[in-house]
Amino acid sequence: MPDTQHRNDWLDLDISPLVPEEFAEFRPLVSDAVVFFVDHLSMPRVTELMSDQLALPVEASAEERLATLIARCPTLHKLGQVVARDRRLAPRLRRRLQALESMEPITPITDVSRMIRREIGVDCVHNLEIDSRALAEASVALVIPFTTASQSDEPPMQGVMKALKPNIRERLEEELEIWSSLAPFIDERCKQDGLPLLRCAEIFETVRDLLAKEVRLDLEQAHLTGAAKFYADSKKVQIPLLLPCSTPGVTVMERVFGTKVTDADHLSDEARKELAGLVLRELVAKPIWSKNSWAMFHADPHAGNLFYTEDHRLAVLDWSLVGHLDKTEREQTAQIVLGALNLDPFRVRRAIAAMAVNVPDETALRDVVDRAIGALYRTEPPSLHWLLNLLGDAMFKAGIGFGEDLVLFRKSVLTLEGVAADVSTGTSLGRVLPLSGGLELLREWARRCVASPISRDFGTHVSNLDLLSLYFAAPSAAGRFITDMLFRPTFHK
Repeated sequence: MPDTQHRNDWLDLDISPLVPEEFAEFRPLVSDAVVFFVDHLSMPRVTELMSDQLALPVEASAEERLATLIARCPTLHKLGQVVARDRRLAPRLRRRLQALESMEPITPITDVSRMIRREIGVDCVHNLEIDSRALAEASVALVIPFTTASQSDEPPMQGVMKALKPNIRERLEEELEIWSSLAPFIDERCKQDGLPLLRCAEIFETVRDLLAKEVRLDLEQAHLTGAAKFYADSKKVQIPLLLPCSTPGVTVMERVFGTKVTDADHLSDEARKELAGLVLRELVAKPIWSKNSWAMFHADPHAGNLFYTEDHRLAVLDWSLVGHLDKTEREQTAQIVLGALNLDPFRVRRAIAAMAVNVPDETALRDVVDRAIGALYRTEPPSLHWLLNLLGDAMFKAGIGFGEDLVLFRKSVLTLEGVAADVSTGTSLGRVLPLSGGLELLREWARRCVASPISRDFGTHVSNLDLLSLYFAAPSAAGRFITDMLFRPTFHK
């Protein structure tokens, strides 16, 4: 196997300048992590990557070279899709990464087509006219359009088939194994360079589990059925209809016609604002305010999976990755918000500890919570943004372990905020979430009149007693804030 420097010279790829300025101290580590990843790929894979790089013009930018590398590696492809709407990245890099959301097909489909015909059976094949070219290419799969054979009594129907790309399981397995080694490499480098410890081993393990599920098309089909039920009462949302010819190796579903929500330039400013609000209401607020014991959410909501349809609905595609928010987690999250409103760090720490899957470091957790509470009303109000930052600090600075679905939801929210901002800057989650929560509170008011004072069987996840405690604690919270401002003006800086 060639040494790391030899491979890096061939790739001629230094991505450190692409790391945002606020993370400048991590630039050498990020660059070395990419080299580590490439160095551990098999020689045929490296040769493929080198050929791609050598085919680019000599003057190709670092952004173009990075996007070309990512497109060949399914795990990096998925990571690129996740961060493509992160507005902290340079605009030029974001545009390159956004091309990964809906790639033009580059994989020949001859072998895939033969596999599809074997998989779905003779009866289905006779009733379908399968196109000879893929419609789109995702990180692990191809999407191939078809029409039903003409029938005298009904018009032909248009649909798509989703099938795995050739050798994708082997590629994914190889890359996931590399990620297992990359986590301790990064942690060790953080120690050597005096950087904050990222504790990424647990996060990488979660990512491994999720990506392993993405090649399970039978799981995606079950998710499609579950999503159709979850959104059955949402007239503005379309979930692709699963069709009978589906098998464990091929997902057959209706075809959705429209454009990526971020490409709906034909809409007026007001219509784009409404579309951005619809994305946030249905994909973030709906699972948060659901009173179900388990609320489903889309775990891969990049813009390539969100379409504005010809009949003015939001179509949510690709349900291979989903998560479920437990009712208890949502109740404890509500307790964090109540604690923030009351400037009560004890209540916040208790709720975080209740959500943790490990034994918290009390000293580190106290420091994280005190700093977050200290920032309230000075730099920002209690909000989902504040909450997500708090949970992130609890993970990375206090070593708190949360359930993989909660970690996944945090990632999904950050992705959706970027998508919504690219649709329209006229709305935000900071506006949508409180408004939708207030409407939910109004809807449940009649039930509250006859409910037990301690019952949290509501979409807002707070009891009548919780609301009363918020009311009666307001004066003391105001007093604590004024005292802190007067006598400890430099606290938490």
